[in-house]
Amino acid sequence: MTEVSPVQHGIWINELAGAGSAYHMPLVIRLEAPVDEGALAKACAALVERHPLLGMAFAESDGVPRLVPAQEPPLLSREERTGAFDLARGPLVRFTLSGDSLRVVAHHAVFDGRSKEVLVADLLAAYRGEVLPPLPPSTPQEEAPADEARAFWAPRWRAPAEVVVPGGVLRSRRAGEGRVLKFPLEVPGVAGLTRFEVLMAALHAVLGSYGNAAVVTAIDLSTRTPGEEGHIGPFVNELPVFSEPTPGAPFAEFAGSLRAELREIYRHRRVPLARAVQGLKPHAALAPVSVSYRRGGGDERVDWLAFNGAVRGAFQLQLLDGPAGVAASLRYDAAELPDPEPIVADLRAWLEKVAADPSIPLPAASRTAVTPQPSPRVAESPGFSGSAGDISEMSPNSGSADDPLLAGITAIWEEVLQLSPVEPYDDIFDLGGHSLTITQIIARMRKRLNIEIELDDFFDNPTIAGVLGVIRQ
Repeated sequence: MTEVSPVQHGIWINELAGAGSAYHMPLVIRLEAPVDEGALAKACAALVERHPLLGMAFAESDGVPRLVPAQEPPLLSREERTGAFDLARGPLVRFTLSGDSLRVVAHHAVFDGRSKEVLVADLLAAYRGEVLPPLPPSTPQEEAPADEARAFWAPRWRAPAEVVVPGGVLRSRRAGEGRVLKFPLEVPGVAGLTRFEVLMAALHAVLGSYGNAAVVTAIDLSTRTPGEEGHIGPFVNELPVFSEPTPGAPFAEFAGSLRAELREIYRHRRVPLARAVQGLKPHAALAPVSVSYRRGGGDERVDWLAFNGAVRGAFQLQLLDGPAGVAASLRYDAAELPDPEPIVADLRAWLEKVAADPSIPLPAASRTAVTPQPSPRVAESPGFSGSAGDISEMSPNSGSADDPLLAGITAIWEEVLQLSPVEPYDDIFDLGGHSLTITQIIARMRKRLNIEIELDDFFDNPTIAGVLGVIRQ
């Protein structure tokens, strides 16, 4: 068994909450007719042999997921398989042939955007009968030290607020059914900025023009090292970008400040936000609005932005910067955003204005500015009025000093945290705990004490007394 990475652990946690197809990453390859089905089946098998992560599953033991071989290998099929992947059974890739089109769907737990290019190149080479040279072994990434990331995010992080847009308010950070709108984008060149930076600044300027005084968008950042090029895997991390578009400020100046912030964020791209921000609850999306950008996609036989039928958050903009320009795929939650066309029109209009004059002033807000709410902190458990180590005034629901359930839960906390003593009102995040710690505690409580507690309830009540209170409600 192989330990999972922090990114894989985060995806696994969100899958426990029911992500549906939100983590499915499809692509469609058009093959020359007639298709040699036998050769294609062998090519799919060769691909999985070359990239064994695709043929894995997740086995959970005491709240810790590990990678194990899937119960059956991924095989080429003529029948479309729908529904969510079973991470516990695997495999985590599907190959479906329909006519002369091969649809490949991989799970994000073992796959990222750059992996699409690797998969297409290796699969087509194997289909042509080419012998692929062995891949150099991928050196496992050591978990990046989180101390600098904690110091970086401490003054920046705030819980994402609602986002006002034409026709709605975006609040969702969950995974759910989505719709898609595909369109091209003309991105002008601006001195000192990449096309991605111009796009991000334009999007933030547009959101600011709707009255959002403070803007946050989540972005996917690659964590690949040179030694991981050519490998398939989830070498990506989602982090937030905050800005405050000031009306009247020159666009180029605003974009330059956003570029500087992006470069600072990039230094901490290997540290998942949950390891750097204390008490961060798992969400399918860090913010209601998210952006994914990558270069590539030169092969016109491939639909690189095939839709998975779902969205993470309320507004998920996927961008592919290829030889023909930037192709955009906007996945959105129709319950919160019935019509995304006005936002797309505004984004295009802003890019046209920037092309004509990069120093165009940012507009005044067209609506009442939205002030982000402070990040909610967990309230103290009912009945508590003493010091952290004082249990004399604990409520009946929170247990008493001679409560066997209190003793059993405390023993599990001390075992997982490798820390003693842990007092009833010690916050698990103050003790260095995080999402993996919590899943371990939940699993051991289930196994030893026959007690089930939801992950959200634990995050909302991150003390032993708080957990006891939830159990005894």
